[in-house]
Amino acid sequence: MATNFDFLKSTDKNLFDIITEAEKLYRDEYFEQCMTQTRRFAENVCKDVLGNRRTSEETFDDMLATLKDKAEGNPQEKEFLDDLYFLKRKGNKSTHSSTVKKDGITALECLQRAFEVAISYSVYKNGPSDKLLRMQYDTELLVTGKKNKSLAERYNEKKIQYKKTKPKELPQKKVQTTKKNQKQKSKPAKSKTKSKIPVFGIVMLITFTISLTIIGFLFLTSLRPY
Repeated sequence: MATNFDFLKSTDKNLFDIITEAEKLYRDEYFEQCMTQTRRFAENVCKDVLGNRRTSEETFDDMLATLKDKAEGNPQEKEFLDDLYFLKRKGNKSTHSSTVKKDGITALECLQRAFEVAISYSVYKNGPSDKLLRMQYDTELLVTGKKNKSLAERYNEKKIQYKKTKPKELPQKKVQTTKKNQKQKSKPAKSKTKSKIPVFGIVMLITFTISLTIIGFLFLTSLRPY
């Protein structure tokens, strides 16, 4: 099943497993557990970023304080720390809550904040990437577990579908044969018209000959004596 955090898998498999579990919990409507899992993700990111600079820090609060002290004060670091603090607060609240709340909106914000943390962490580990920095959290992918198709992919699918349903055209040779047959059909009509003239003449000649014969016979008969 696809996830918003696929890009993190090659950078840190452990962090990838933690945060994708949070998405699964959200999908199953375990919102409190989802927030607790995003807190766990943030704490592990904090540990990895501190690395060798970590000394006596034992709690998440201590590690965040150390990160804040060592920060250079640029906007990216400030946003990164704000997201970590948010995940810590919401995670602590959901963990120590005495009642179960179906707070899907806050759980979704935790996942979105964790997504921003994951991008910052990947940039920290691998360097900046235009493709990575342009990524946005996809709530439809979160719910369905299926990636949305790009505009180009949907266009190609429509194109292929159109080709399959488009009526097939007659081959050029058949079209030419049809035209040729039409010409051939029109020729006999002319030849029939011409053939009527000699036949009519013959009939007239025979009729004329018979008429002369009868007249001659009658003439000869009239000359006989009675």
